Amino acid sequence: MAGHPDGLRRIKIAPSLLSADFARIAQTIATLETAGADYLHLDVMDGRFVPNITWGPKIIADLRPLTRLPFDTHLMIVEPERYVGDFARAGADIITVHWEATVHAQRLLNQIKEMGIRAGLSLNPATPLCVLEDILSDVDVLLIMSVNPGFGGQKYIPGSTRKIAAARRLLDERGSGAELEVDGGVHLDNLREVVEAGAQTIVMGAGIFAGGEPALALERARAVCSR
Repeated sequence: MAGHPDGLRRIKIAPSLLSADFARIAQTIATLETAGADYLHLDVMDGRFVPNITWGPKIIADLRPLTRLPFDTHLMIVEPERYVGDFARAGADIITVHWEATVHAQRLLNQIKEMGIRAGLSLNPATPLCVLEDILSDVDVLLIMSVNPGFGGQKYIPGSTRKIAAARRLLDERGSGAELEVDGGVHLDNLREVVEAGAQTIVMGAGIFAGGEPALALERARAVCSR
C-alpha cells in the first residue's frame, strides 16, 4: 500500500445492499454484522442522475433498527442538497454526494457536517482529481467510482487503479484525514490490487452476494486484504 505498510491500516469492507436479496434483508444484515462487516453501503438512485431507481429515506429508516453498523449512504441523485436532511434523519452515518450532481459542493459538504454526519464526496470515472483542489479539506470520505454509477454488477474499469493511487498520494501530500473509499466491480480477484493502490474502504456488492454466501465471501475478502 503506497506510503502505508500492510498492518498499519485496517481495510474496511462495506457490503452494498443493492446486490442483496431484499426478501431476506433482515437476516442478511444480521449475517453481515456477525461476519464483521464495517459499514453497510446504501445506494440511493433517482432515475435521473443515474438510470436506475432504488430506495429513499423511508427504506433506510426502516432498516436502521436492524443493526448498529454504520450506514454508508451514497446519494446518486440530482440536487442532493434538497434531501440530505431526510437521509440524516433516517439514520445515515455517512452521506456521500457526487461532485457532478451539485453546483455548490463545498457548501453541501458543510451542510452535511452541520447535521453531525460524516460528509463524503464521490467522483465519477471521467472526473479528474483536480476538482478537489479547493475543497479537499472539507471532505471526510473520498469515494472513487471504479464503474460508471447506476447499476450493480458492472466490470471494474482498469484505469481506476491509477486514479486510486493518485488519490492516495494527494491525500497523503495534503495531510488529509479523508477516508479513501472505492466502489464498483471489486471482487476477490482484483481486491488486492485496489488495496495496494491505497484504498481504505472497499464497497463490494456482487463480490459479496453473488455466490449466495455473504459471510464466507466477507471472510475471504478479509483474508485477501490481510496478505
